[in-house]
Amino acid sequence: MDPLGARSQFVDVQTLHSWDDAEEQDRDRVDAPLAGDSDARDDSLSGQQGAVRSPFPFRDDINRKVVLYIGNVALLNCTAIVNTSNELLSDKNPVSDSIHQLAGPELREELLKMKGCRTGEAKMTKGFNLAARFIIHTVGPKYKAKYRTAAESSLFSCYRNVLQIAREQAMASVALCVISTAKRGYPLEDATHIALRTVRRFLEKHGESLETIVFAVTLAEEPVYRKLMPLYFPRSLEEERSSLALIPPDIGNSEGEPVVPERQIRITEKPGSLEDDSEDEAFDSDLGLVGSHAFARMEGDVDKQRRLVLQGQMSEAAMQKQHQRNYSRWLGRARAEDLSDIAALKALYQTGVDLCGRTVMVVVGRNIPVTLIDMEKAMLYFIHVMDHIAAKDYVMVYFHTLTAEHNHLDTDFLKRLYDIVDVKYKKNLKAFYFVHPTFRSKVSTWFFSTFNVSGLKEKVHHVESLQQLFTCIQPEQIDIPPFVLEYDSQVRAPAG
Repeated sequence: MDPLGARSQFVDVQTLHSWDDAEEQDRDRVDAPLAGDSDARDDSLSGQQGAVRSPFPFRDDINRKVVLYIGNVALLNCTAIVNTSNELLSDKNPVSDSIHQLAGPELREELLKMKGCRTGEAKMTKGFNLAARFIIHTVGPKYKAKYRTAAESSLFSCYRNVLQIAREQAMASVALCVISTAKRGYPLEDATHIALRTVRRFLEKHGESLETIVFAVTLAEEPVYRKLMPLYFPRSLEEERSSLALIPPDIGNSEGEPVVPERQIRITEKPGSLEDDSEDEAFDSDLGLVGSHAFARMEGDVDKQRRLVLQGQMSEAAMQKQHQRNYSRWLGRARAEDLSDIAALKALYQTGVDLCGRTVMVVVGRNIPVTLIDMEKAMLYFIHVMDHIAAKDYVMVYFHTLTAEHNHLDTDFLKRLYDIVDVKYKKNLKAFYFVHPTFRSKVSTWFFSTFNVSGLKEKVHHVESLQQLFTCIQPEQIDIPPFVLEYDSQVRAPAG
């Protein structure tokens, strides 16, 4: 092959736009509710006491090192590219095929000498006829839902070991393909979360060792990466805040590695020394540290526990543990399911802070088509969004404005949600502002907060106008739907 002809195919990574590029930012703004229109307002918000910051805060220095490239990773001119393969390093997939075709037969000969590679590990070869000097080969996991935790850990190891080799070899740039091919069955969105957060954490700790990291994706993979990158690499304080509610509750440890609950199982010093009358409670207490897979759910006689609850014989601590386990199962489902259709309704979102510095969450009643959506998925989405918000003091603003019968949540659903959520939701909710209530809604709210749940009635405040709401939350601290603003100005405007 004519090297000049071949070389013309290659793309120098230094010519690619970084993620912080202004042109990219304008084009790729995340489609989520925003609480402000200027950086100055973002700066003031970030400095207020109690403001919630993303676990992946805006870092311009990190964004300048990151590139999203749509194209063939084998064509990139950088220090190293990544090849996703199998344990024998002989996988037939579009990425590997392209790399082998351009690198030449010497690559195949080199790989035969390596005698394979274990899942999650990485090995390096020369780039041969590629523009890249090196190829880092790694083996992604085969995905099965019942072994999800193991797959997550293995995929994290792939990315982490690739980056570690790049650091140890003092590489200036590395291009990452999407590790774990389609035939290995790994859900693309789940895999993307792991890839992005692992790279982000690596750059936070070792950013000085690399100049450029390229995410090389296909046209089919691009929409997922473009949607999720603002969560881990927000390009402004505004984008950081708008993406916060979309970040999964499980973001791993400080390295991005998935946290495995099963490793927290506690072994008692003298397992046979429990007194008979404390056996159930102690055993139940230990179970609070156990994970959620089939082995870890060995909770004793569940029917017996339920019977004890009904008979009033189970201790309060044991009941709390049982409730926590139930909530953890719901949270696990919320993390695992695709809730994008519920998110698209924009019925629940985070905005600024109130006058006391507490996070404000907004619920738009008219955006909830109760009769048309899966309400169990709506409940999962609420848990998904609120789990980390409820860890601190927060307030909720519910816009009842222009709702119809098909927007009204029934009492059974609200009672079920209230019973499922963790105690932190109830403890840290400091106020619930019910905006533009009707007489019927006031009566319903009074009955629900009086007879169905405890501790909520005194937190509910009926707000007749936005002007009244602004005495608690400054206008610039809350995103208000346009139809609410229009309604308030027309209907609630003073006569004359």
